[in-house]
Amino acid sequence: MTSGSQTIIAVFLVDDHPLVRQGLALILEQAGFTIAGEADSVEGTRAHPGLAAAQVAILDLSLDQANGMDLLPDLCQRGIRVVVYSMHEDAAIVRRTLAAGAKGYITKREAAQALVPAIRAVLDGGDYVSPRAAAELAQHRGDPDLSRQQEQLYDLLGQGCDTHEIATRLHVSPRTVETYCTRLMDKLGLAGMKELRQHAIADRQRLSL
Repeated sequence: MTSGSQTIIAVFLVDDHPLVRQGLALILEQAGFTIAGEADSVEGTRAHPGLAAAQVAILDLSLDQANGMDLLPDLCQRGIRVVVYSMHEDAAIVRRTLAAGAKGYITKREAAQALVPAIRAVLDGGDYVSPRAAAELAQHRGDPDLSRQQEQLYDLLGQGCDTHEIATRLHVSPRTVETYCTRLMDKLGLAGMKELRQHAIADRQRLSL
C-alpha cells in the first residue's frame, strides 16, 4: 500500500486477547504502519480476507488451546514475514520458531514497542531477536540444534501424527521417517520412539497453555 511516494506497511495481528491486539494496533499505527486485519485463532487467520494485503504478521504462539506454530508454514508460503510475540522464553521454543520460518521473536515481558524496530528489521531482510530471547539462546547455546526438517518432524509428532501421515506430509517414505526419528532421538538424548512422541506432545501442550 502506498501513500504518495511513501510505502505503508500492512501488519496482521494474531493474538487471542482483544486488549493485546488493541494495544498493539495503537502502537503500530502511531509508528506509521497500517493494520491489515486481526484474528484470535488459527482458522480465523487463514480465512481472514485482510491476510492477502499483509506484509508482516505479529503472531502469538498460544491461541486458546491452539498452537500458533501451525500458522507459520501458511504465512511463510504467502510471503508474509512473521514476528512472534509470545510469553514463551524457553530457548528450545525460540529456536524451533525461528527454524520454522519466523523472522523475529520478542517476549511479552519486553516492551511491545520493540515490535516497531523488529518489523523494520525483517522488512529489510534481516532477523530480529529481542534481548531477553537472545539471552536465553546464549545461555543454552550448547543445547541440541535441530534442522528445519527435524523441527517439522518433531512438530508433527507433537500433533499425534503416525509414521505414514508424517511421510505423506514430508513427501518421503515411511522408512525415511523412521531414520529421521532415530537421528532426532540421538540428538535429543531420548531412549525410544515412545519417549520421543511423549516429549513432542508435552512440548506442544506447553505451547498451547
